[in-house]
Amino acid sequence: MNRSASSAAPAPADRDEAGSSAPLAALRGAVPARPRWFDAALQAEPARAWHEVQGARIETLSWGARGRPGLLLLHGKMAHAQWWSFIAPWFSATHRVVALSFGGMGGSDWRSSYSVPTMADEAMAAATHEGLFDAPTPPVVVGHSFGGFVALLCAQLHGARLGGVFTLDMPLMSREQRAARTRPGLRSFAPRPTRLYPNLADALARFRFAPEQPCDNLYIADHIARTSLKEVRADDATPAWTWRFDPQVAPLGPGNPAQALREAACPVAIGWGSDSALVTPPVAAYSCGLAGPQAPRVEIPAARHHVMVDQPLALVSALRALLQVWPSR
Repeated sequence: MNRSASSAAPAPADRDEAGSSAPLAALRGAVPARPRWFDAALQAEPARAWHEVQGARIETLSWGARGRPGLLLLHGKMAHAQWWSFIAPWFSATHRVVALSFGGMGGSDWRSSYSVPTMADEAMAAATHEGLFDAPTPPVVVGHSFGGFVALLCAQLHGARLGGVFTLDMPLMSREQRAARTRPGLRSFAPRPTRLYPNLADALARFRFAPEQPCDNLYIADHIARTSLKEVRADDATPAWTWRFDPQVAPLGPGNPAQALREAACPVAIGWGSDSALVTPPVAAYSCGLAGPQAPRVEIPAARHHVMVDQPLALVSALRALLQVWPSR
């Protein structure tokens, strides 16, 4: 997202324990209450695997039987496959669902350098290894945020093998929109070492979304934060916690998504959150204009940029409905 493409990042300071800066700080490491549907979704544990792509082991999570229609889920920058772990099970009865962690994120290996084309290769390799091309119909790719840019490149380069691409709150802006936008609340992403925290509670308290936003569903933020951390050893060999992403991923740009969208070789649908700080109505209109009048448009009410966090069940319902009628069989 042009130096603001992170889905989540550690907070440099806690402004307000109950506010958007660090939504989990007030919990002090406690697990918030979860609704029954969320626990049920997480109990549908995925199969986890790693596949080598250009010298790096790429983590995949998969649900549902091979041979069913394929659904590939791509996360945003600095995020990981577990962002989809409470969404994917809703489709496992009808689809073979796969979520991957791009290189440098989640449980995947770090690389010496990163690029959108490499991530597109990772996505297509994950789809191949995990059987998404085994069904009679080609798979559909869903890309959230920065993952939408990767999905568009897949549509441009490999669209003949895909059923369609659905971009979700992907901030594709015109040159004029990029120049005019001040982007309040977004920070500049330059590579810097990830911090070490002495315990899990301290690390959770520093978690925040980017762009910053309030979070009503703290149980989702807590799940995402816990799966975004790993235990390591500090220089003095004491246990510590840190984030599961390579800081070198932070400044990665989106490539040329406008050209990729214009040249997509498969159907493209555009989705966004109605209250998104990134995909404002003019930004959504720009993407929809590039996609053309035939492209479905899906606005999720009362959702900010992190649609699956704000309105997870509305997203499930919208995506289920979309897949019933699109792309045309």
